[in-house]
Amino acid sequence: MRIEPADPCDPAAAGLLDRLSDALEAITGDSGRASFDPLDVQGVGASFVLAYDDRGRPIGCGAYRPLVEGVAELKRMFALPGSKGVGAAVLAHLEARAQADGYRELWLETRLVNDRAVRFYHKNGYRRISNFGKYAGRPEAVCFAKILAEPVSRRA
Repeated sequence: MRIEPADPCDPAAAGLLDRLSDALEAITGDSGRASFDPLDVQGVGASFVLAYDDRGRPIGCGAYRPLVEGVAELKRMFALPGSKGVGAAVLAHLEARAQADGYRELWLETRLVNDRAVRFYHKNGYRRISNFGKYAGRPEAVCFAKILAEPVSRRA
């Protein structure tokens, strides 16, 4: 498997994003399309990546965008069903890229009813936080955060 930067408007990316939207619609009743703008994950401080299998087929994706100082928001994490380990690999890749971009934390939102996603983020070191931004006051939403690096003064 290889993971590399991609254009979220590329046909391979668009196909995965459509599959993600269909899956979210089935699980939560909302495709999440309204919460994702491809322009948000392009440019300075943002990243969109695709994971490819050994045959060069896209099997996963994920992204982050700047949110507030030192914090990026994780967006559009997805791995094709049956592609074991792809989600964790994409997440680890994005965490490393975000840290290299100077972010101290990654935040994200998913739906409380999306048990698989909630378990995935817990398993990968994310802790629940108060709902932020447009998710504040929305009981169907659940937000998580992960610290990517301790402040330099605490590393010694």
